[in-house]
Amino acid sequence: MLNYPLVSVIIPTYKREQLLCDSIIDVLKQDYPNFEILVVDQTKTHEPETQTFLKEMAATGKIKLFNLDWASLPGARNYAIKRSAGEIILFIDDDVQLRPEFLTSHVNNYLENPEIGAVAGRVLDREKLATSGGKLEIEYLPPAAIDPALFLYHLDLVHTIKPQQVLTARGCNMSFRQEVFTKYNLRFDERFRGNAIREESDFCLQFRKTGYKIWYDPEAYLVHLGEESGGCHNISTQSLEYQLNFYHNHFLLCLKNLTFSQILRFCFRIFDCHVLGNPPCNKSGSPIKVLSRSFFYFLGFLKALATIIQSIWNNGQIYSKLDQYS
Repeated sequence: MLNYPLVSVIIPTYKREQLLCDSIIDVLKQDYPNFEILVVDQTKTHEPETQTFLKEMAATGKIKLFNLDWASLPGARNYAIKRSAGEIILFIDDDVQLRPEFLTSHVNNYLENPEIGAVAGRVLDREKLATSGGKLEIEYLPPAAIDPALFLYHLDLVHTIKPQQVLTARGCNMSFRQEVFTKYNLRFDERFRGNAIREESDFCLQFRKTGYKIWYDPEAYLVHLGEESGGCHNISTQSLEYQLNFYHNHFLLCLKNLTFSQILRFCFRIFDCHVLGNPPCNKSGSPIKVLSRSFFYFLGFLKALATIIQSIWNNGQIYSKLDQYS
């Protein structure tokens, strides 16, 4: 590799301790020679060992550490983008394991094909691999995986083993050319609430206006530990807040990006799977639980509709508005 473009590795973090430290160490062990690490920490109080580690890493210039007094995953991404110097902006989570060739695998795609504007890396998700027994392998995704109304149930970036163009990436392992943010002025939508589920899919659907491709590279893989506490898992999936945010974010995604006919198909598929519990969700079909999920489904839709209406006079980028960085 004759050219080593600077890569900005962005790690948003929230209430993570040793896993965050381990993720940073894995980045520092990369064989790629030209990168910076930006850690956007939204944790109020760390364990002493974690706090000492982060301060030492920042003092020695190994990381750029930013401490915020608010918590928003898309907001943290936007905050770091403004402060990134890299030609390539790469996002990972704060609970991942990387092999030393990880950054090189991402960068090679941009050097080999100028039509590629984003790279979606493979995610070896412990929970999903355990469910499938680790034996499932997919060579090429079905056509439905690039249908904006259906992709949620067909886009598998865990088991797919062949490089190919995809509709979206997963937020724990994705990279973009810097000009996606500078020339096209794209940003992550801070109206995606709670654990911000679907914020990266929304961004990638917006990304289509650039004309660039999103390329899936199974060699640019990482292990996603998916710990049950901290990060986006800080809110219990059984909580009322999580359920409401889950449907709000899904409907916000579809109302922003889909045509009317696609919205109808999207809403039907969400209802069939997440409310009625049909495959691949495989949830309980008891009348009480279906009724409960129906309540959050319709309330989430109304909340998302209100968010869209409010955007007529307020685009919802509240954390970016608080950021005075220029």
